Amino acid sequence: MTEETPGFEEKPDVPSGATPDDAEPQAASPSAEEGAAPAGDAAAQIAGLTAQLDQARKALEERTADLQRLQAEFQNYRRRVERDRITVKEIAIANLLTELLPVLDDIGRAREHGELVGGFKSVAESLETTAAKMGLQQFGKEGEPFDPTIHEALMHSYAPDVTETTCVAILQPGYRIGERTIRPARVAVAEPQPGAQTVKADGTDGTDASTEGDDKESGGPDEG
Repeated sequence: MTEETPGFEEKPDVPSGATPDDAEPQAASPSAEEGAAPAGDAAAQIAGLTAQLDQARKALEERTADLQRLQAEFQNYRRRVERDRITVKEIAIANLLTELLPVLDDIGRAREHGELVGGFKSVAESLETTAAKMGLQQFGKEGEPFDPTIHEALMHSYAPDVTETTCVAILQPGYRIGERTIRPARVAVAEPQPGAQTVKADGTDGTDASTEGDDKESGGPDEG
């Protein structure tokens, strides 16, 4: 038997010229699969972030579309409210001025009879000025063509000096606010005389000259 010396371990033989570190076994180098694993994890993370970014962009587009739709609805609501407010205001003014029309008629009759004098004249003119500022306009004149949309015929007659239905007298003036008529003008109208000869632009009465000549030849005295 071979006796072992206590306190000493048997070391492998080391070639001459080699360092002690060369005698230690080298650690195993990582395999190719282990080196590729971190690169695959990075690609997966990028793909996940891209998907999240697409979802965020899609959500942003949806919220932007909702905001634009709400803004358009609000603008339409504001315009509708403003339009309704103007309409209500016009109706209120029209109702007020309609109640004042009999007073304005009395003022007009007093002016025609020369009774608009003194303090009454000042009050009447102030009332007419205020009504005009509120948009009240008077219309209706003698000699203008009859229009059934703005005139109301209370009297009818025939006249030889008119070529169409004409307003020959204004019994009550009409009133409007803007394009809205609140009372038509009440008028007397005249139509052309039935069977009256039409007057041409050159001043002739439309009688055929050849016929007139024939009448002269047939109806005139014979020359000797």
